[in-house]
Amino acid sequence: MAFNTLSTLARRALLATTFVAVSAPAALADGEVNIYSYRQPTLIQPLLDAFTAETGVKTNVIFANEGLEERIAAEGANSPADVLLTVDIGRLDGAKQAGITQPIVSDVVKENIPATYLDPEGHWVGLTTRARVIYASKDRVQQDTITYEELADPKWKGKICTRSGQHVYTIGMVASMIAHKGVEETEKWLVGLRDNLARKPTGNDRSQVQGIKNGECDISLGNTYYMGAMMTNEKEPEQKEWAASAKILFPNADDRGTQVNIAGIVMAKNAPNKDNALKLVEFLSTPKAQQIYAEASHEYPVTPGTEPSDLVKSFGTLKADTLPLAEMAKNRKAASELVDKVRFDDGPAS
Repeated sequence: MAFNTLSTLARRALLATTFVAVSAPAALADGEVNIYSYRQPTLIQPLLDAFTAETGVKTNVIFANEGLEERIAAEGANSPADVLLTVDIGRLDGAKQAGITQPIVSDVVKENIPATYLDPEGHWVGLTTRARVIYASKDRVQQDTITYEELADPKWKGKICTRSGQHVYTIGMVASMIAHKGVEETEKWLVGLRDNLARKPTGNDRSQVQGIKNGECDISLGNTYYMGAMMTNEKEPEQKEWAASAKILFPNADDRGTQVNIAGIVMAKNAPNKDNALKLVEFLSTPKAQQIYAEASHEYPVTPGTEPSDLVKSFGTLKADTLPLAEMAKNRKAASELVDKVRFDDGPAS
């Protein structure tokens, strides 16, 4: 089964200790906090600059594309990591299940962030949300409303593009369906969705929108922030054309709301600068920080009353599903098993 947990820890631990984006920070320095991050430095630097300006606490960042959970585990009690910044409930809950986190105890965080986006035991904190939406061709799709359930309707046969069913973003969506519909109904739905695919699941969310632009499919599944990333991409201007070919439909806007996932933070089990780590988490929950973070990432703030950027507002109105993210996390294993059972990644009629 392709479900990615940290059960592969022992196999990957050596690899995880061999890469560093910058030199390892001094673990016990006064007035510092050490951040392991999957979020790109350019994305979080304005946020960290604001934190330092407000608190005087220096931030040290190690960035990597993978392996940071394993690295923290391999470093053990000597790990310099204070916090881990990552995305998706699967990765946040995976860090908790791997035993590399500790509870974040803070009345400030509880006051600022809705319980929906908090681990009931305090091991992870959601900082921004992204919605799993439908990208639809402006030329070929006339409707402006849709549901996740409708993706299994035969009218979409051969017209849907998506990434791997075992990617954490897809697993989150399937886990959400299980929470709402149960395993049996979700399996039927997943078979219908699979049989409506235009091709085998492949690529990332942006390449699905490229597929819409090229006429390979009429609709695709993707996270909202990719629209902002494509619309503002100066290095690869062809992505602006992909974005211009598609509109965003927010599924289930008339009933339970659109499935959302989170970017978030955990505190490392052996954080050497725990007080400063807590200061950082609390700062990130404030409206000021939420505004900076959400605007830079093209995501939605989680702190009530904090508005998304004008660009994100241009996507349309998001009515977010209020399903607690902890419930989604509970169903991830079952979701992964269903994806394998129906051979989703083998493509249509598999």
